[in-house]
Amino acid sequence: MQKLMGRMRAAMERYDMIAAGDRVVVGVSGGKDSLVLLAALASISHYYPKPFTVTAVTLDMRFGNEDGDFSAIQSLCDRLRVPYVIKRTELASVIFDIRKESNPCSLCARMRRGILHDLTKELGCNKLALGHHMDDAAETFLMNLLSGGTAASFSPVTYLSRKDLTMIRPMIFCPEVEVLSVAKKEKLPVLESRCPQNEQGNRIKTKELMRTLSADYPALSEKIIGALQKGHISGW
Repeated sequence: MQKLMGRMRAAMERYDMIAAGDRVVVGVSGGKDSLVLLAALASISHYYPKPFTVTAVTLDMRFGNEDGDFSAIQSLCDRLRVPYVIKRTELASVIFDIRKESNPCSLCARMRRGILHDLTKELGCNKLALGHHMDDAAETFLMNLLSGGTAASFSPVTYLSRKDLTMIRPMIFCPEVEVLSVAKKEKLPVLESRCPQNEQGNRIKTKELMRTLSADYPALSEKIIGALQKGHISGW
């Protein structure tokens, strides 16, 4: 955990992610990435030179029109002394039953992000932290390059002027294998995804391509991140 928090602090300082007095919402899906982000960011908040607070938020997709069980995450938040808010939604019904989307992932991501933005503001917070790690950034770059012919990834920090809200990604220097290791060692309550699209889509194909390429080109994610930084691409 200490090594991962060191990487997070390096990213936070390099991209000026935190200012004194910030009120940060952590989007918690229940997956390993968001839970590691929550636990690490809560710990960092106790000693970071710029004081900030952390609040955890979960959007319940309500698969099968049933409330999700997030009691394990509530227990974690109680232990971390972090406020926890669960927002019940009808996203699963809208996307899969009503609209019957052929490409549901894109719409789902936009809708979830919009609800998170609004909820962050409702809670009186000014920053939203997302659990994207180094491999996510590299995969996003590769997806954009191969599918759209553009050299771009998501940005470490994104200011949304219409919402007066800033999105930050403190784990962008953390390899996925390290995130997984921390989740296991800390025995974080990782929830199994109930989404029917969980093991499908371009993201999964890109992960497989990255694994194949990494056999011949070691440290591929690090190299892509380095290229993003050297080219000042997408705010890197």
